[in-house]
Amino acid sequence: PAAVAPVRAACGRQLETWGLEEIGFTTELMLSELITNAIRYGAEPIHVRLLHERTLICEVSDGSSTAPHMRRAATTDEGGRGLFLVSQLAGRWGTRYTPAGKVMWTEQSLVNGQQAAAGLQLDDTSW
Repeated sequence: PAAVAPVRAACGRQLETWGLEEIGFTTELMLSELITNAIRYGAEPIHVRLLHERTLICEVSDGSSTAPHMRRAATTDEGGRGLFLVSQLAGRWGTRYTPAGKVMWTEQSLVNGQQAAAGLQLDDTSW
């Protein structure tokens, strides 16, 4: 768990290098959720990869083939909302399986190197 903050910071620096600091908060939040899930439910080794071309793709791989699933968290639950957040913030997301485990990925649309207009506003969600 202590690795999540340094990875978020490294992600923020890379997004700034690419001129994508406007999507930093959203990207770092999704990345944090995927890393936390890999730490809690996956297996080592855990790797993070960012790909920037026409879209921004964030990947978190781990050594487990256990399928992740979205939970319906009760209002009193302290956890269980990570994949729901990812599903709401990412343009697309999913899991692909490899001989060594799995890769959870998110994709954010970019227009001319910048984030496309997002369809979700945090005010639109019911908490």
